[in-house]
Amino acid sequence: MDIRLMGFDNPLISTLQNMLDGSDESEKSFSAPTRTYVQDAKAMASTPADVKEYPKSYVFIIDMPGLKSGDIKVQVEDNVLLINGDRKREEDKDGAKYLRMERRVGKFMRKFVLPENANIEAISASCQDGVLTVTVEKLPPPEPKKPKTIEVKIA
Repeated sequence: MDIRLMGFDNPLISTLQNMLDGSDESEKSFSAPTRTYVQDAKAMASTPADVKEYPKSYVFIIDMPGLKSGDIKVQVEDNVLLINGDRKREEDKDGAKYLRMERRVGKFMRKFVLPENANIEAISASCQDGVLTVTVEKLPPPEPKKPKTIEVKIA
């Protein structure tokens, strides 16, 4: 059923309808977001994070409930810190079925542009009780340039 016929003539609704219909690629608008983009945007919006700055480091604290440390990936590329993971639904055992499902499953993801003084060679990560802590050390401040003395010669 086409939801546009029900009075919902909104560009977002139309895009979602086209994605659900599986319309032919030639009919799709080039401005419509891709399914991956929509999934990544949802994952980023639903992954809470705190960022703290200390004198010698930056600390990123991200909730990743139900994920083990092996299920979490921390990467740095072009001064962007990317943290992601994927929580899968548990398989039903002994014929059990869900009556209610409220805990989040799916992709967790956050991206952070690191400051210029971040030392991307000194990053550590630890996960405890579903909370991921990523520490990025700061580079030492640059040494102040000393004035150069030039000898004046008598001509």
